[in-house]
Amino acid sequence: MTQRLKNKIALITGASKGIGAAVAKRFAQEGAQVILVARSVADLETVDNEVQRFGPPAVLVPFDLMDLPRIDDLAKSIGERFGHLDILVGNAAILGGLTPLTHTLPSTWHQVMTTNLHANWHLLRAVEPLLVNAGAARLMFVTSGITTHPTPYWGAYGVSKAALEMMVKTYAAEVKHTAFKVNLVNPGTTRTAMRAQAMPGEDPMTLPTPEEVS
Repeated sequence: MTQRLKNKIALITGASKGIGAAVAKRFAQEGAQVILVARSVADLETVDNEVQRFGPPAVLVPFDLMDLPRIDDLAKSIGERFGHLDILVGNAAILGGLTPLTHTLPSTWHQVMTTNLHANWHLLRAVEPLLVNAGAARLMFVTSGITTHPTPYWGAYGVSKAALEMMVKTYAAEVKHTAFKVNLVNPGTTRTAMRAQAMPGEDPMTLPTPEEVS
């Protein structure tokens, strides 16, 4: 690897599995100090075992992004330890099941919106001062092709990703005269647990792995 991220601090959400875990390992290979957020301590530790093959241990932050106040605590901790944040990868998301839009349980709707949208807004707001301190910060948020192809039964997930795209595009327009680079990334169909949940009859071996996508 080129070590092009050497000495960079990167925060990745949804980092215990799938695309988030693959990005964490790739960033570590490129020299970054990674901060990994996910719900499962055990899964985070598994990713960290891989990260440590390439560099320093990851900073593991096990918590559910539904707990929005903890996002401010996370930003404060990063500021106290590192003073800045070079890279933000907003990857965490949940599917919320596939069901007719009006049959979606209110609790499921709010869980999907909070995880896929609101948490990213809270995160962006909380870490922005750290991104400013880094100067030429890089921000990436993972989206989906569902936003351009409205699909029956994908209501909560599709709406959350469409709203996320508008949020990110608005923020990109607001910081276009700075050194920030803000991007939406659509990885396409990928061999992940979420894809298997959505398409149980699909042969996963026909899909690219998260490592290939990263």
